[in-house]
Amino acid sequence: MSKVDSSILLPAPGHWLGVMGGGQLGRMFAQAANSLGYQVAVLEPAADCPAGQVAQHLVQAGYADAAGLDALAERCLAVTTEFENVPADSLSRLADKVFVAPNAHGVSVAQDRIAEKAFFVACAPKSGVMPAPHKVIASFDDVAAIEDALLPGILKTVRMGYDGKGQVRVKTREDVRAAFESMGQVTCLLEKMLPLAYEVSVLTARGADGASVVYPIAENVHRDGILFTTTVPGPNVSADCARKAQDAARAMVAELGYVGVLCIEFFVLDDGTLVVNEMAPRPHNSGHYTIDACVSSQFEQQVRAMAGLPLGEVRQHSPAVMLNILGDLWFDGDSNEPREPAWDRVLALPGACLHLYGKDDPRRGRKMGHLTLIAATLEQAQQQLLAACAILGIAP
Repeated sequence: MSKVDSSILLPAPGHWLGVMGGGQLGRMFAQAANSLGYQVAVLEPAADCPAGQVAQHLVQAGYADAAGLDALAERCLAVTTEFENVPADSLSRLADKVFVAPNAHGVSVAQDRIAEKAFFVACAPKSGVMPAPHKVIASFDDVAAIEDALLPGILKTVRMGYDGKGQVRVKTREDVRAAFESMGQVTCLLEKMLPLAYEVSVLTARGADGASVVYPIAENVHRDGILFTTTVPGPNVSADCARKAQDAARAMVAELGYVGVLCIEFFVLDDGTLVVNEMAPRPHNSGHYTIDACVSSQFEQQVRAMAGLPLGEVRQHSPAVMLNILGDLWFDGDSNEPREPAWDRVLALPGACLHLYGKDDPRRGRKMGHLTLIAATLEQAQQQLLAACAILGIAP
């Protein structure tokens, strides 16, 4: 638990809330906090960051900078994080002075794939789900000892992997050896590839009082390791699958003693089996649809949880499809000369909600924003997605 008790928090407007990280998640957190009357301070090394553009104060410092951390703690009532790779030691230092949600323990488990898998296995009696079969690869001897049943698989670095980075698909022990060497022989985790039907994510929020809420199940499609679309309600998600995933998420967030927003990703296999994949101790890309399609967004829940407010209603009022906007859309073919996409045509579509992140340097593969299409029916939202893709030149 955080060292500073959340019971001292005062939800009155005007207080300062802090966020570690200046990216787009911090930006949307700041916007939600401002709407509830809070002022926001961001700690981030880069001066011109998306969150810093909308926050009331920027502490320009590294995530492990003692002076910067102390300055953030002196100003703020509570602190959260917008990315999981913030040093756990920094959160512990902050927790000596202010309430921190999520705490260092919850973040540290999500930072390390070995600790994360061990947590999932330990939770299985309560959650009812297991992770994929896996093995730690820390040496070439570990490679030689791989069981045939674990291949083909995916070799993942234990730390600092996201959006498909730090992952290599492998079919043989020779592939594993080559990948392990190419990764600098850092400790990795080999996960067995399973017959995947589709992927879902479960977004949950938990308050310091133990109350928790779970959003509707989101069905995700990835391209090149980056989230492409999120559809809610998931067109392939059965009521039984949704219940199992939500129950598992409730069990896991309670077992962690977690406070804040947590996203847990699951695989649904061809036979309907649910397998837990990984978790993110923060709002998640797949939860961006909640801004426009739910009573309370994931970012508002993050504010509510860290400020000691009651959690908001998670009811989805409109079917939605979210499309990630990458920097590729600023370029025609192989051209290196950027031009602005046709946002006017996109925004002419009924139910189109555009969110750009304030990044002035479009690069291929860089997340520049997202577009959510909401409608009276899921079929209508999906049709509007196809129309938006046609305008933007994206293969549907």
